[in-house]
Amino acid sequence: MSTILDATDPRTFRDVLGCCPTSVAVITACEGDERFALVVGTFTSISLDPPLVGFFPGKGSGTWPKIEKTGRFCANVLSAEQVALCKTFSSKVEDKFAEVACGVTPAGLPLIDGAAAWVECRTESVIEIGDHYLVVGAVEALGQGTASPLVFVKGGFHAPHAL
Repeated sequence: MSTILDATDPRTFRDVLGCCPTSVAVITACEGDERFALVVGTFTSISLDPPLVGFFPGKGSGTWPKIEKTGRFCANVLSAEQVALCKTFSSKVEDKFAEVACGVTPAGLPLIDGAAAWVECRTESVIEIGDHYLVVGAVEALGQGTASPLVFVKGGFHAPHAL
């Protein structure tokens, strides 16, 4: 039997939930010539009918309000080979797109070359929940590459292995 831990301790909570693998995605948007990007480890499918996805940006994010204002976003699910790119987008670098090869989605949103998958959405709703927001996106276009996705588990990046 496992030990019962203190659920109110933030470090304990983070360590325990860190056992659950998550995808690593860069949420992109643009307004005019300005491009925005936000790394999340919370991108997920919500509904098949209608097709909905979601992610959870932190309330302290300086980038999320810029993306929210556009009313659209693209979730770029990073590939296992894109750890360095993830670190660039997670950094405080001024122009996060400077060294990144990108295309565009059908609606003209930044699409990161080499991503394992991408999902273009119109923002359906934003719900305040705890210290984050739940962003629900109505899927309008999507695509899949051939690379394995990057996952984050127990504090580190990993590539999933076939069973």
